[in-house]
Amino acid sequence: MRLYQIAALVAPAQAALRFGCSTLSIQRLDPLVEPGKLPSAHVHQIVGGNAFNATMDKDPSLAATCTTCTFTEDFSNYWTAAMFFKHENGSYKRVPIMQNTALPNGINGGMTIYYTQQDFNTNGNKKITAFPKGFRMTVGSPTTNTVDAAKKHIGLRFVCLQDKGTRFPELPDFPPKACKGGIMTVHQVLRPRFKLLVVSSSFPSCWNGKDADSPNHQDHMYNTQPEAFSPAGPCPASHPVRMPQVAYETLWDTAQFANMWPKDGSNPFFLSYNDNKGYGTHADYLFGWKDDSLQKAMDSSCMFQACENGKPLKSQAVAAMNKCAVKSAVNENIDGWLSALPGM
Repeated sequence: MRLYQIAALVAPAQAALRFGCSTLSIQRLDPLVEPGKLPSAHVHQIVGGNAFNATMDKDPSLAATCTTCTFTEDFSNYWTAAMFFKHENGSYKRVPIMQNTALPNGINGGMTIYYTQQDFNTNGNKKITAFPKGFRMTVGSPTTNTVDAAKKHIGLRFVCLQDKGTRFPELPDFPPKACKGGIMTVHQVLRPRFKLLVVSSSFPSCWNGKDADSPNHQDHMYNTQPEAFSPAGPCPASHPVRMPQVAYETLWDTAQFANMWPKDGSNPFFLSYNDNKGYGTHADYLFGWKDDSLQKAMDSSCMFQACENGKPLKSQAVAAMNKCAVKSAVNENIDGWLSALPGM
């Protein structure tokens, strides 16, 4: 009997994690899709452990010395494509990243990370198995080029916030026009013409029970959720092991571009691989939790902030999160007004 089959006999718990990770680096590296390539094809924003590099050929839980995430035992890396604004004069500027208001103030950009078991209230009475060492996966693809194909990536959506609590409607592509209302910042609400974009990235949670990766970084996993943060259906026989549902939320602060919306009404935002539709939004995950810390969390009954301060996970203050960083391995300018997207 395999270990995961034995684990399934243990009584399930109800834990769910939601935590912030400040920005670790913003650069052209992609150790999953383009391992060893310096630079990779397009710019990513990365959070998590400071062992992040072009190859990721070592266990990050052993190689990292700090993490930008709330939990100090989490040296995983999480990354997504960066976003740029295109001016009518043809120049580009990177859109800054903001923290979620559900998190402590002062987090430097980054993302909100979720590990849920079925939804925010239950694990569906299933044993949840933590990811094994060396595990990695992706969701979505930058080569997706139609809205119909984008709709099939259930866990990848855009939301144009109208107020602090807005999470719907969820769109498979960029909003077709400027959003009305205010923009949520760390400390206050401003009121430009359009506001913050939330990009939601949700990964499959059914594992085949044997492979820590697959050639396309996706086939070892299977999705049974109709949409992000919703109850998942049973895992199929081909992928029988229920793992945590990993999701990211990235908040893009569009305030500084409020008076620059193109006169013809066209969308001015581009993901870093030259996509102004949003069809190819994607995300990457590389597991790096220390020892059995994630399994302890999944076996507990804690929810969100109640999982911090050793109950059961060790946590750190925002200042320590923001202090952790890695130097860029690529010598290029990605800030200010640029004549072209980096790498394009």
